[in-house]
Amino acid sequence: MTALRILSCGPGITVQDGGRHGYLRYGVTVAGPMDALAHAVANRALGNREDAAALEVSLGGIELTAEEGPLTIAVAGGAFQTTLDDQPLPAAVVATLEPGAKLRLRAGAAGMWCYLAVAGDLDLPAVLGSRATHARTGMGGLDGRMLQVGDRIAVSPPGRGAADGGAIVAPLLDRPADIVRVLPGPQQDYFAEDQVAAFLAGPWRISPRGDRMACFLEGPVLRHAGGFNIPSDGVAMGAIQVPGEGQPIVLMADRQSTGGYPKIATVIGADLGRLAQARPGTEIAFRAVSHGEAVRALAEQRAFLDAPIAIEPLRRDRFSSEFLLGRNLVGGWIDARRPG
Repeated sequence: MTALRILSCGPGITVQDGGRHGYLRYGVTVAGPMDALAHAVANRALGNREDAAALEVSLGGIELTAEEGPLTIAVAGGAFQTTLDDQPLPAAVVATLEPGAKLRLRAGAAGMWCYLAVAGDLDLPAVLGSRATHARTGMGGLDGRMLQVGDRIAVSPPGRGAADGGAIVAPLLDRPADIVRVLPGPQQDYFAEDQVAAFLAGPWRISPRGDRMACFLEGPVLRHAGGFNIPSDGVAMGAIQVPGEGQPIVLMADRQSTGGYPKIATVIGADLGRLAQARPGTEIAFRAVSHGEAVRALAEQRAFLDAPIAIEPLRRDRFSSEFLLGRNLVGGWIDARRPG
């Protein structure tokens, strides 16, 4: 059976689909992609369902190959360095991975995550209706864990991408994280007006403590108007809790189902991927928007995904020595210094 084989990989690489919805009341987290827009673009570029299972690749990078048949793949997300048999490819691309060929994704100029989708279906069992990995509970994906060297993921049935190959045109994925839009609340009344103003003024720096569960922020200390404990209530991805130490925490894809700290604001859905792609040390600020602006921003992304994903033909202008030698383009050599 045609399959992907992991040749090398760093930590934090998992299988993610659209997430495990409908079980938060039982304490089961949604999981799913950190950057849902990039995940959907990779799938849509192949003609897959936009919430189909794909590999979420962290800064640790990955190298893989195809076995027992070619696979059409798509990559989208952060500005990662992507090579196929040492030939550079665009960061967002559709390509064919032949058996034995090596596709390598490495951290590039920007971004925390990229997504590798495969035309066809990753042959993994669904848990509670989803193949999204939640590593803390060992649920979903491949044995409920991060991917490891030597892992093999069958693709059944292997499909063929909607395009023969080329660069994915996705300008919406170019999202600098300097400004992240939020809706106030739901517990902004736990903070005086000057503290809400301080939250919006920032600036905030992304802490290296973050992971798929939460994004920790460093900046001015926020003071609560009363206590910092509230009756625990449900939390959404993007909810910004402020614990007693006064440094906000943005809850992300692997968040817990409930939280007991006041939430001063919530990142709008359209900007969750923008924040997820910000690397530690990135300086950001929050801007409060209306419900209408949040809906319009999400509608813009919806319209982009509903339209056909444009694929531009690749133009090769750089050829490595390994590439040329591998194709036997050098048949011999002479010594120009020898007479005759």
